[in-house]
Amino acid sequence: MTSDGPSAAPTPVQASRILEREARFRQPTLYLRLALTAAFALAPVLLPSFQLMDLMLKIALFATLVASYDVVIGYTGIVSFGHAMFFGFGAYAVGLSLGKFGAPTYGYLALAFALGVLVSAALALVIGAFSLRVKALFFAMITLAFAEYALILAVQLSHLTGGEDGISPKLPGVFAVSFTAGKVLGVDVNGRVVTYYVVLVVCLALFLTMSRFVHSPLGRTLQAIRDNEQRAEALGYRTFIFQLISSSFGSVVAAVLGGCYAMWVRYVNPESALSIQIMLDVLLMVIIGGMGTLYGGIIGAAVLLTARTLLPDLRAVGTLMFPGSEILQRLTERWLLYFGILFILVVFFFPKGVIGTVREVLSRRNAAR
Repeated sequence: MTSDGPSAAPTPVQASRILEREARFRQPTLYLRLALTAAFALAPVLLPSFQLMDLMLKIALFATLVASYDVVIGYTGIVSFGHAMFFGFGAYAVGLSLGKFGAPTYGYLALAFALGVLVSAALALVIGAFSLRVKALFFAMITLAFAEYALILAVQLSHLTGGEDGISPKLPGVFAVSFTAGKVLGVDVNGRVVTYYVVLVVCLALFLTMSRFVHSPLGRTLQAIRDNEQRAEALGYRTFIFQLISSSFGSVVAAVLGGCYAMWVRYVNPESALSIQIMLDVLLMVIIGGMGTLYGGIIGAAVLLTARTLLPDLRAVGTLMFPGSEILQRLTERWLLYFGILFILVVFFFPKGVIGTVREVLSRRNAAR
């Protein structure tokens, strides 16, 4: 049979993917993502303030962490309250390897990431094997119990983890605070700047990996399980295995990001790496950005972290602008109230998250046309 015969005709799925590939470079979102990547890359050049550079990198870190959680909750439908625990494992792996039992060398740094990934993957498999068969809220409570137990262990095992005092690891070579290599484009190339770009590249690589993961046949199977698990089982898919793969993949990404976070802040303690507040922040970011969007984490992290960084400065602004008005100065001190109002407004006007709601509006307009 010739290539012009019926057997050469693409299937509907193949035809859809061909159209997607052809339209890839015509989509405005591609150039928006490139512009966003350029903004993060140029931050040390355009923003000489360390506070702003720190904010930009933390947005990149937590946006990637939120995306890894979105793979679990948004694309697979697994509600877990223990995802931040794996983030803490990665951070403590770097802290213990470089600041407690090892030395500030590249070998120990690589070993720290390897151990963090292995421990997180193994524990995710164990938790999933015993808990994924429990559905909905019960599974979420089990993962929360594991996360709380990890936090208690980090506090109680003070001889190992440093307790609440934490660990301050020293980074090797080009990551060290004392490292300097002159100036490039007017920016001092020091250990902080090198760490910024290395962590940023890791975040970008992980983001691209997750994007490929969710758009692969495996990712589409996970979405089918999320939408209707019983139907997926009837079609012959072993949903438990796919859910286990998804949760393990997300935990490994979180562990790598935890190690990167420890490299940037150069300090690890239970509050900064394993606290429930980190998990709550991730949940807020997912809700603000939109579940099942992956890129919504960028908006969620930007809104939450920027608000937390800038709103506390309202007190100083109020003192300068209204020196004679005690009432207005007191109002500017209630920044947590304004943050709560901001979150309520976002949820009210964007019920499916910012990106989720925008996608829904655009799809309705396209359907109307």
